[in-house]
Amino acid sequence: MEPRDKILILKYFLSIFNGIFLVLGLMLMMFGVWLLIDRNNLFTVLSFTGENHLVAYISYMLLGVGSIIVFISFLGFLGSFEEIRWLLILYLGLIVLLFGVQVAMPVLIYIRKEEVQIMWNDRIDAVISNYGNKNLTGREHEWDILNAVQHTLECCGRHNSTDWKKNENKEHTNQVPCSCTKSNRKEWFCDAPTNEVYIKGCDEYIKMWFQNNTLVLIAINIALLTVEVRVLDFLKIRKY
Repeated sequence: MEPRDKILILKYFLSIFNGIFLVLGLMLMMFGVWLLIDRNNLFTVLSFTGENHLVAYISYMLLGVGSIIVFISFLGFLGSFEEIRWLLILYLGLIVLLFGVQVAMPVLIYIRKEEVQIMWNDRIDAVISNYGNKNLTGREHEWDILNAVQHTLECCGRHNSTDWKKNENKEHTNQVPCSCTKSNRKEWFCDAPTNEVYIKGCDEYIKMWFQNNTLVLIAINIALLTVEVRVLDFLKIRKY
């Protein structure tokens, strides 16, 4: 096979891997943007309204890494199609640096996982305590989302309905949010018999949601690392 034909084949496969690289980078950016702007998600709302902004830092990190990946992909396409040697060398160096960052990301997420969980639990407990407080009307958006979670998942409180006993904004001690029952009343609290109140707490569902999203993020990262390894292999073979 002629050297030029080999170059064309390598260029073709490099473009495929670089395209996958670009798509995965955009997915990371979308994940970061979603965490930053989605105000209809309980996890996002509670994370950004609390004192601990760890989730905000993770969001900015994802957005930053995703943006860098998109930029590197652009360099790869340009260097490959125009056959610019120095640009491909820069592309190779940036991929090596990015590889190190991406290896560190899952480790960081795993190490800080418990901290995020503790922060999350504290924020939910605070929302339950403040729920229905007429002096905190600015927090009604949080309460609406918590109601949506309880109503949709048919759960009540973090552990169970007894979590609502700590709330001092009820008219009667035994009241629970209407979302803890099958009631469609648009009020903060309802009087409901014990057998009509959802038994399970929402903690189990929320943890499952958090774990699933963490796994998705790690899967994207592993896919990126795999593509980067393949790209590095191609660049070792390719010569101009």
